[in-house]
Amino acid sequence: MTELAINGGPKVRTQPFPPRNLVGEEDRAALNALIDDALATGKVINYNGPAEKKYEQDFAEWMGGGYADGVNSGTNALFCAIGALNIDALSEIIVPPITDPGGCMPVLFAGCVPVVADSDPRSFNASAEGIASRITERTRAIIVAHIAGEAADMDPIMELAAKHNLYVIEDCSQCHGALYKGRKVGSIGHIAAFSTMSGKHHCTGGQGGVVYTTNENLHIEGKRFADRGKTFQPNPPYNVRAGLNCNLDDIGATIGSCQIKKLPGMLERRWHNGEMLKQALLKNPAVKVGWQVPDSKCIYWFFRLTIDTNVLKCDKKTFCDALGAEGILVQADYANIPCKGQWFIDQRVFGNSGYPWQCPAYKGDRHPVYDMHNAEEAIAKNFIIYENERYTDDDMKDIIDAINKVTEYYLK
Repeated sequence: MTELAINGGPKVRTQPFPPRNLVGEEDRAALNALIDDALATGKVINYNGPAEKKYEQDFAEWMGGGYADGVNSGTNALFCAIGALNIDALSEIIVPPITDPGGCMPVLFAGCVPVVADSDPRSFNASAEGIASRITERTRAIIVAHIAGEAADMDPIMELAAKHNLYVIEDCSQCHGALYKGRKVGSIGHIAAFSTMSGKHHCTGGQGGVVYTTNENLHIEGKRFADRGKTFQPNPPYNVRAGLNCNLDDIGATIGSCQIKKLPGMLERRWHNGEMLKQALLKNPAVKVGWQVPDSKCIYWFFRLTIDTNVLKCDKKTFCDALGAEGILVQADYANIPCKGQWFIDQRVFGNSGYPWQCPAYKGDRHPVYDMHNAEEAIAKNFIIYENERYTDDDMKDIIDAINKVTEYYLK
């Protein structure tokens, strides 16, 4: 048995993994053309211009039709998707069990109260069962995040929402292009939010986002909310509701149109890498690619790997430390449960007021404590490995070899 690198043995991976090189010559050429046009015409590079409209059209076509509005971050995409619903202040919105803070905080700044659902114990995503127990007479919407490129089980969630007359917002920030029963995520709920920051499957520069829907009325309301309540009509009244300036601009949109052309190829490579890893680990007694919803296609924003420490002589952290020493980009915990955050516990949103929970008009639990045992179990039983679409089969082989090497060393 080869000695582990953490104990002084040779590393499996001695070279850095390939960078993404997400922005290429085609992006540079398109940006140069945009700037050249501004220099030639004297027009400023703006927002809501031809480049943004083109990107929105390109995005909607890639989704299979519908309406897209470019905004300046994934967090604001979710904020504007909530704004599109026109629900009353202090309404409750059910939020994902495991998500980046940007997948929860917009609820508060839309004047609503986040209620955290538990997950399916087999994944980081919410389940209909976990959501159902959180529904009250104050619930108006459900946010479903597709974490790690894995589709949540949407049909039972949509049935639950229909039963209670609730909106469903899909947060597709980590999940561009995944399929659920042949449908792209983002096209199943009433409205969807995508992040297009530099780390996501495709980007519009350093930051950006898209609000997507097949419902024209929700599109109009979301676009209005994202641009200070404008009617987008030539005659008064000009602003008909309150909103913020969450606009994307033509620079980001120009990059986005280039990226969307490359996206199918990038997604296919990520899927190939994930499936290669899945097949290779079928015979590993301790580590497997995490469970996925049947009849879905994962796009692997990162690899979520389930570990069975019952067959090992070590805990998960020790295993991941050893894997990292072999040169693998590994993270032991993805512990992003919103209600475990200090800001949530201390209700630090609007100074020391405790709002919205402490608003006298709110009739719900002012100091909620949520049972999150499924989410905690999922975090405890899974670790993640980072990857990108530039990884080759040889790169994947090093990941596989390292996992098998560490497993063999620690196997009981």
